[in-house]
Amino acid sequence: MSSVQTLDSQHQAPSAWKLGLGYAAMIAAAAALFLVVRRFGEALGQPGDVAHTPAAASVAHSDVLMHVLLALVAIILLGRWLGKLFLYVGQPRVIGEMVAGIVLGPSLLGRVWPEASAYILPQAVAPALGIIAQLGVILYMFLVGLELNSDSLRSRAHATIAISHASIVTPFLLGAVLALFLYQSLAPAGVPFTSFALFMGVAMSITAFPVLARILTDRGIDKTDLGVVALSCAAIDDVTAWCLLALVVGVVQAKVNGAVQTMALAAVYVAVMLLAVRPLAMRYFGPAAEKHPQPRMAVWVLVALLMSAFVSEWIGIHAIFGAFLLGAVIPHESDVARDFQEKLADIVKILLLPAFFAYTGMRTQIGLVSGWQAWAVCGVIILVATVGKFGGTLVAARATGLSWPISAALGVLMNTRGLMELIVLNVGLDLGVISPELFAMMVIMALVTTIATTPLLHLLMRDRAEARPE
Repeated sequence: MSSVQTLDSQHQAPSAWKLGLGYAAMIAAAAALFLVVRRFGEALGQPGDVAHTPAAASVAHSDVLMHVLLALVAIILLGRWLGKLFLYVGQPRVIGEMVAGIVLGPSLLGRVWPEASAYILPQAVAPALGIIAQLGVILYMFLVGLELNSDSLRSRAHATIAISHASIVTPFLLGAVLALFLYQSLAPAGVPFTSFALFMGVAMSITAFPVLARILTDRGIDKTDLGVVALSCAAIDDVTAWCLLALVVGVVQAKVNGAVQTMALAAVYVAVMLLAVRPLAMRYFGPAAEKHPQPRMAVWVLVALLMSAFVSEWIGIHAIFGAFLLGAVIPHESDVARDFQEKLADIVKILLLPAFFAYTGMRTQIGLVSGWQAWAVCGVIILVATVGKFGGTLVAARATGLSWPISAALGVLMNTRGLMELIVLNVGLDLGVISPELFAMMVIMALVTTIATTPLLHLLMRDRAEARPE
């Protein structure tokens, strides 16, 4: 039975023209509402000075490698131990890795034992650790792309796009409205309201595609109908969100024309990958190809992976989507796909990916969130983020013909933010659009929404066939 037949068994899907009309109305209404929010926000006074992250102790250049190796050992061991603990209470291992990065940083170890934290994760190792982290994320997204069955997405392409974009538009608008109340107290001095509101909207709109994939994989439902639709929506969600982030970066840097050019180049790049690269992948890796991949094929796949990541980074939509897109165009049941999954999975998940959580933990200072007012603001951020993601997905999924339980499950899954949210927040902190205090609040939001995914999904789908492992 196909995905459409299974998921739409309780409700008739609307026609394509109705979906298109509703989609156009949603985008037009969202643009109009954001302009209204912008008009009110530009009338606000400029924010005051906010605290900046203090400089950490440095180490000699010759010792950087030693500290990077020590940091990797610490994050791998602590992440594994915490991963087992979270797994014991029904959470995916990746939550433990996320928490491990924060534990080793200034938020916990830095407060309890500052000397140890400065020795394990000194500021001087941040550039090297950041490169390792980005490489790990790139390879992981390539593996996620290899596992995605793109053929099963075509039957629900229109509905998937509508659901994913509704899950962006609703939290984006709520984030822009929330910016009206946070701007004067939590925005860095000199940041225009438009830049701050745009970034808050994008930060609220993110779905953590890699973390969502790991949650689905850990539960064994990544290849079920629900898992395929969720991964499809999350993939479209994050590609769109990264295009929006490119626009925000352009606005912040006063290069709006460059941002529009970025989105145009991204569209051309996706078209080339689907119309030119995918047929080549089907020819060399499809059913008619050799049964076992040759070493030279593995070399060319790696070269193509690096070039795809390079092109997407050059365009401005982040290298990870170039890696994912290349993985998605390679037939997921081909020998080369299985070969790469077997050889890369452990190295990427155990060694490289945890480096990103350590890198983020270095920059997170939860101690900046102090006092009941700050924690109340943090709670409001979590509430707004959840209502926007869950509500937007629920309404759109139901409107496209899915049943209430499936729509609610999709809403819960799309509210997963973890890894991608941390990437976006780091970009915002580097650009100076958000303050370290707001950065810490948003990191807490990313953790809470991600931790809430598994128990809520279990509660909603425990008795439904669509969420049973294959």
